Amino acid sequence: MSTRIGVAIMSVALVLYLIISLNWAFALLRTGTGVAIAMGVALLILPVVAGWALGRELWFGFRAEKIGRRLEAEGGLPADEVEVRESGRVIRADAEAVFPHYRDDVQAHPDDWRAWYRLGLAYDAAGDRRRARDAVRTAIKLERVARAS
Repeated sequence: MSTRIGVAIMSVALVLYLIISLNWAFALLRTGTGVAIAMGVALLILPVVAGWALGRELWFGFRAEKIGRRLEAEGGLPADEVEVRESGRVIRADAEAVFPHYRDDVQAHPDDWRAWYRLGLAYDAAGDRRRARDAVRTAIKLERVARAS
């Protein structure tokens, strides 16, 4: 729940930034000077890119959470016993110890979205966020294909 609150706060902050940026962009465009117009154009482009990035990240989070809930309902979430710190973060050595199991599961079942999702969780627990996101993206694509079949 705290993650959703954090995402909501960051989204609202970004929307406020976008509104302020657009306001400044139009003010700069109205000045009529070359440098100010160039800055105004840049301020028009940056909010569009930021809005696209926000939408993409929110959509990724929504889809990842959706298939995560589906996997949980099926009883397919990892049940490994790993030590966690008081903060709730997994101790990296424990995460790295169970990681090979999930990597091998993906190698044995490369078309199984469940294996890819579990691998994403293992990457995340080991602190490799980039690979975790890539694995979950693969899981989302495979789940969509499986659902369409």
